Amino acid sequence: MSCLAMTSRLASPCSGALRCLWLLGMLLLAEVSTRPANHSAVRERVTNKEENEILPPDHLNGVKMEMDGHLNKEFHQEVFLGKARDEFDEDSEPRRSRRKLMVIFSKVDVNADRRISAKEMQRWIMEKTAEHFQEAVRENKLHFRAVDPDGDGHVSWDEYRVKFLASKGHDEREVAERIKNNEDLKVDEETQEVLENLKDRWYQADNPPSDLLLTEDEFLSFLHPEHSRGMLQFMVKEIVRDLDQDGDKQLSLPEFISLPVGTVENQQAQDIDDNWVKDRKREFEELIDANHDGIVTPEELEEYMDPMNEYNALNEAKQMIAIADENQNHHLEPEEILKYSEFFTGSKLVDYARSVHEEF
Repeated sequence: MSCLAMTSRLASPCSGALRCLWLLGMLLLAEVSTRPANHSAVRERVTNKEENEILPPDHLNGVKMEMDGHLNKEFHQEVFLGKARDEFDEDSEPRRSRRKLMVIFSKVDVNADRRISAKEMQRWIMEKTAEHFQEAVRENKLHFRAVDPDGDGHVSWDEYRVKFLASKGHDEREVAERIKNNEDLKVDEETQEVLENLKDRWYQADNPPSDLLLTEDEFLSFLHPEHSRGMLQFMVKEIVRDLDQDGDKQLSLPEFISLPVGTVENQQAQDIDDNWVKDRKREFEELIDANHDGIVTPEELEEYMDPMNEYNALNEAKQMIAIADENQNHHLEPEEILKYSEFFTGSKLVDYARSVHEEF
């Protein structure tokens, strides 16, 4: 029955309107209570997240290079914004983003002289890097519970294999039974290769005496090699192995800037490749090759990639300031950080010159 018909049957138009509203509310309540799709979507998102969480990530926040040897293009934003990085996106309201950026500027500017020095930026970079470390530790606790179902504080390689293959769609009980009976797991060639790489990594994360059982701390190193000197060295060894073309276990400039496998098909791809070479050449010559002899040793690459290296943090601070230091005073000022906001936040905030006084 429509609201109009209901109203005509009631003595008071007011009471009819109330009854109409009540009926509408009951219909909405019924719709919500019988709507299953949202719950299944949430479960699907959680499941997908859990699948990814038991695998070592390709991208490590606050680390200069990716696991595959590519430069971390988001590094400067990660060490400048920290956990606030998600608040700066292209859909954000520019004025609100400018205010947030100026709040960060004020926090970095410890002596409140409205200029950020290299030392102040270095301190801030170390603080934001520590935030990424703490976040990884918190997440690792949850990830470890997912692969340690019996809660004994240790995870065996076989337990991990079961969870990994289950996340790939295999039947968990069947995989566990096959492993128990030393039977063939019946996985494709690509999955088998991934398992072999993961096992190498598992061995490296297992501190002496080796027992192939990882504790929570060792599992953290397995997922996040930046948390362990030994695992960081292993990561460097893998990168050098992939890039080293002459087998001397170190990297020349041509080896480091060599383009990824693939052919350039159009001008856009050529531009991307040109940027790849330009960025890696600058990184090699200015930051990685510490003694400037034209060769990067594993030790130099390890120092460069160590996120808690204070000397590197100072070099990064100087580089970040130099990007926006238009008046060449070796400091970062409000007008400069707003003008070069895209470098620091990933978002271009317009009207920087006019807005700087408003934000302060």
